[in-house]
Amino acid sequence: MADITFRRAGEADLSRIVKLLADDTLGASREIVSDPVDERYRAAFDAIDRDRNQLLAVAVDGSMVVGCLQLTFVPGLSRTGMWRGQIESVRIAAGQRGTGLGNRFFEWAIERCRERDCGLVQLTSDRTRPDAIRFYEALGFKASHEGMKLAL
Repeated sequence: MADITFRRAGEADLSRIVKLLADDTLGASREIVSDPVDERYRAAFDAIDRDRNQLLAVAVDGSMVVGCLQLTFVPGLSRTGMWRGQIESVRIAAGQRGTGLGNRFFEWAIERCRERDCGLVQLTSDRTRPDAIRFYEALGFKASHEGMKLAL
């Protein structure tokens, strides 16, 4: 674990990120792992990378990407103009789960939110991921709102 670093993702990381996103029950049914990487992922990566309020981050062990998350800095008018950090698309490689990597990655991400003067950090998790929900609760996250989605 001492060799693990956290950094902004580069285009060279994209293939491994997609594989991480696909490495669970939900992801396996909605992600496309291919070589070369599907162009839609490449276009999304480019849009994220150009947006100063987006941070696609990876956890790296040596030269291997073993985790990813997307951090969005959201400006808002409520709470007297408070900024929020929104964490999504969190994945830790199967072989790294339970090692403390997720805790360290979240500490790193939350520090990025502090650096951007965010007043809170929020996330959503699919209800079918009880282990992830327990992990977030152990970090201090509270289920304070009811989330809703509308597929288009």
